[in-house]
Amino acid sequence: MRAVVQRVSEASVSVDGEVIGALDLADGRYGLLALIGVTHTDTPAQARALAEKIWRLRIFNREQGPEQCAADLDAPILVISQFTLYANTDKGRRPSWNAAAPGPVAQPLVDALAQALRESGATVATGRFGADMAVSLTNDGPVTLMLEV
Repeated sequence: MRAVVQRVSEASVSVDGEVIGALDLADGRYGLLALIGVTHTDTPAQARALAEKIWRLRIFNREQGPEQCAADLDAPILVISQFTLYANTDKGRRPSWNAAAPGPVAQPLVDALAQALRESGATVATGRFGADMAVSLTNDGPVTLMLEV
């Protein structure tokens, strides 16, 4: 599994012009946007491991002392499936999507990752699997990291 994680000061996802998931980031709070890609051999254990990595990733600044993670700050997370994270662009100009898992394999694992985050205490918003989504965000920093398990 792969994730592109961004620290954000705002983030939402819409389908057909309707907001279906958004982070409540009032009063200068920050959250995370996590774009999740799944390949054919990924497992529920990897979904849980990636969720833990996202939840405990120390990328939030603190005035004094060590950096903090989403768990320390109760930072909300917007989880969106993104099969394009497994694009292969080695040949030509047309990406191949062969490494991306099909919906029946990928959707349960993205759902498992979101559920693992919730079970860890995270407030989680999600997109709609397989939908044509419009993602809006303001990246803070900017901080953007690629994670893989």
